[in-house]
Amino acid sequence: CGVTYYRSKVGRQEESKSAGGSDFYARVYEAERPEIFFKATPHRVVGHRGKVRIRKDSAWDVPEPELTLVVTTSGKIIGYTIGNDMSSRSIEGENPLYLPQAKTYDGAAAIGPGIYVAEKPLSPDTTIYLKILRSDKIVFEGNVAINQIVRKFEDLVSFLYRECSFPAGAFVMTGTGIVPSSDFTLQKNDTIHITIEPIGTLINTVA
Repeated sequence: CGVTYYRSKVGRQEESKSAGGSDFYARVYEAERPEIFFKATPHRVVGHRGKVRIRKDSAWDVPEPELTLVVTTSGKIIGYTIGNDMSSRSIEGENPLYLPQAKTYDGAAAIGPGIYVAEKPLSPDTTIYLKILRSDKIVFEGNVAINQIVRKFEDLVSFLYRECSFPAGAFVMTGTGIVPSSDFTLQKNDTIHITIEPIGTLINTVA
């Protein structure tokens, strides 16, 4: 899911302004229907300590740390994990119609380090932390609480499941609220740490 945080709305508007697409993101942020897009088939997803990728035809790439819902085939949220929605901001910024290419490619997603099965929903104060290391030095860090998400998780799942079936269930990424500035882009061998307690920390290296 996209544009579920105000910071994400602003970031998407910034990157697409020159292409005339910024209004799309403002509208979807306020609309009843959320932005939901296909991210990956299982073979394009890596796990904890796996290697994520940046596209060779992209010049501006970022990780998108996201609380990820674990949803049954019937649409019930039964747990949580951590997701990294790798994204090419340069490709999406050229034209919103390029979103599938900006989002879906080999090694474009990571999930882990495990599934937290909870008896009750996570606290609204639950915080997502992102830290990116380059040559063992922190080059970016940020955090956001999930209470900044403008959508109810049940509503996101409801829209996803309206006309789609998931025989094995689904992992639903809920969007990002941590958007690095335009002067930051990932590089090969960067290490990405995404922490959400009590789930743990998802660690991936850029290939």
